[in-house]
Amino acid sequence: MALNFHQLHIFYTVSERGSFSAAAQALHMTQPAVTMQVQSLEDYFGTKLLQRSTKRIELTEAGRALLPYARRSIDLIRDTDRAMSAFTKQLKGKLQLGASLTIAEYILPRLLGPFGAEYPHVSISLKVINTTQIVEEICNHQLNFGLIEAPVNHPDMHMEPVMSDELTLIVPCGHPLSEKETVTMDEVLKYPFILREQGSGTRQVMEQQLLERGFESTALNIVMELGSTGAVKSAVEAGLGVSFLSASSIKHEAALGLIKKVKVADVTFTRQFYSIYLKSALLPISAVTFLTFLREKDLQQWL
Repeated sequence: MALNFHQLHIFYTVSERGSFSAAAQALHMTQPAVTMQVQSLEDYFGTKLLQRSTKRIELTEAGRALLPYARRSIDLIRDTDRAMSAFTKQLKGKLQLGASLTIAEYILPRLLGPFGAEYPHVSISLKVINTTQIVEEICNHQLNFGLIEAPVNHPDMHMEPVMSDELTLIVPCGHPLSEKETVTMDEVLKYPFILREQGSGTRQVMEQQLLERGFESTALNIVMELGSTGAVKSAVEAGLGVSFLSASSIKHEAALGLIKKVKVADVTFTRQFYSIYLKSALLPISAVTFLTFLREKDLQQWL
């Protein structure tokens, strides 16, 4: 019997998940099939790799020695897929991903056209939900990977920055701040705010940046919380308050003079957009190819 990557991947997933049943769910396999593959790996090495118990498995000394090699084998396969994705010109299949609202509505439409022109036989299925929901659906294996607007701290997730963005202050036309080129945050805090809902990446970044500069989120006079960027823009345009939104999301309204961008002197809301997926997952080649596209192309030419 030869050692194979499939068994190493299963062993690693069982180790990370802590049980055969959780690993089976993550790998879309039956629990007996997972158990059989681990037993085959143990037969190959001639030693026990896992100690079974009713609550949680534990690694033996041999299992602890094997684990970093299993991890490296997964990384090597991912690197191989990434290197070869540049040559996959006849790629076919479905690209399925989740993206938070700002990315899905204002960034991805400008990128999926060039990607589709390069890979015309790939169909795209995009789920538009907020950052928190994307993490939940990846954990529950309803999504392979996602693009999110704020970093998350999750032990099972691999996260990588793929593009940058900046939040900008927007105010209604005729607002007292609209005639100023630059304002301070203390000036901005005097006015009512319209924000995205809790769990939104845009809101997380804004609150974190303010906190780092000594401004508590409780200092904001939040008069409205809305579930989409479009709704926030409409509320600002109607004169109901001010907000911070992605510069990419307000180009049209600013160009038409419906809202006004104002620079805040003492706070810079730069951020990264991230790809996110399970550490134990091996992504489909369509997903690997799309992430390579995001990493290696000059995205600003389309944004």
